[in-house]
Amino acid sequence: MDLKKLFYPESVAVIGASANLGGGKVPYFLLLQAGGYKGALYPVNPKYKEISGIKAYASIDDLPESIDYAIVAAPVEHSVDIIKSAAKKKIKFVHFFTSGFGETGNCELEKELLTEARRGGVRIIGPNCIGVHCTESRLNYGFALDQQNNSPGNVAFLGQSGGVTGNFTSMAATRKIQINKIVSYGNQIDIRVEDYLDYFADDTDITLIACYIEDIKNAKLFLDALARASKRKPVIILKGGTTAQGSVAAASHTGAMASDFRIWSAAIRQHGGVLVDDFDQMMNLVMLGVARVPLKGKRLGFLGAGGGVSVLFTDMAVKEELLLPPLKESTQKMISEKIKGVNTSTLNPVDLGAFGFDFSVMSHTMKAMDRDENIDIIIPYFSVDYIHGSSLLLNSENSQKTILEMAEEVKKPVLPILAQFTEDNIDVEKTRIETFLTLRSAGFPVFSNIRDAVYSIGKYFEWFEKRNKNKNT
Repeated sequence: MDLKKLFYPESVAVIGASANLGGGKVPYFLLLQAGGYKGALYPVNPKYKEISGIKAYASIDDLPESIDYAIVAAPVEHSVDIIKSAAKKKIKFVHFFTSGFGETGNCELEKELLTEARRGGVRIIGPNCIGVHCTESRLNYGFALDQQNNSPGNVAFLGQSGGVTGNFTSMAATRKIQINKIVSYGNQIDIRVEDYLDYFADDTDITLIACYIEDIKNAKLFLDALARASKRKPVIILKGGTTAQGSVAAASHTGAMASDFRIWSAAIRQHGGVLVDDFDQMMNLVMLGVARVPLKGKRLGFLGAGGGVSVLFTDMAVKEELLLPPLKESTQKMISEKIKGVNTSTLNPVDLGAFGFDFSVMSHTMKAMDRDENIDIIIPYFSVDYIHGSSLLLNSENSQKTILEMAEEVKKPVLPILAQFTEDNIDVEKTRIETFLTLRSAGFPVFSNIRDAVYSIGKYFEWFEKRNKNKNT
């Protein structure tokens, strides 16, 4: 299905456009203006002569021809009349933000709406969803504006829930994950998740796809699209409604009918999808999947301050079938140049003792590991509490410079763990944010604990190995 005009419309009409906030509406017209959408923009509302300096139209019938995309924020009882008028005007895509359809048991209205759309050649997004974002075309539903001046990223997201989609966009902005396209697709009565997935598979600007899915309408078409996409790029899937009660909750807000999760999960894995258990796992894996330096091997080099942390990391890594090979003698010798042999170890994992609170020592150790052909991935463990307590704040010029210079020199993937244990001190939290932003600006995925880092690496190689196996068969 050709969805180009959906993501790159030359003209957008907002049905039920409002000149102000409130009333339970998403102010799509104002958001498109503020977001810098460059195409023709048409507000439709008989209550206004103009909205935000733009001429308003009393009805769809008054619009000019050849509108590519219409967003409907009007009451549900007007939906059929709206789709009939949209068909007369030959509008290509209509997004219904409006709810009150199958998710409330009103399935007959969905059928009538789809019949009229088919008759008029209109394609429907939703209903009951927040819609479409495309960074390049500046199409948005309220996406964080701090990306508006940046180049489009390489991540796509498909979300059946508007709330989960909003959470994804907010956390992606916080973690500096650059977005290419997002679709909140709701009840998917017409264009379905597999149609978007198929389009994203061919989109060369997208290198990773993440999805939140509650149900699929056609298992074969979905699995075919998944298999095709996963051969080209990672497809990370979070499934909602994995329990009987969860399925009931899903049906109440998108009308979703969920199948047996055991069968569902086996099919996803068989067709190349990477299945995660919760939202945080999905976000961590997205961040890792688009890291500046991709992972190529499972041999880890860990460095931190304290033996206990090293032991815990080793246990978790081994359970995930990851490797911690011995460091070369020359690597250990280089590490020893900056530390003393008291309460330290230059083996792998490396325990730098109290020297591990010094960014220059951490940086030197990472550079040593970078030269060691036995190591594929470097994992430094930072403690926010010690950084703060030792006044080695990353917002200081020297600390920032040390990390950024190291990032330029080290060629292997670096996956920092930035752990924090003080939870009631705003200054410690400020240190965490400053440290996090510096590490992210260096291009590193940053994890908040050992478990998240190890889990994400394991899941990454689950897809990596499956893709290579499929290439060889």
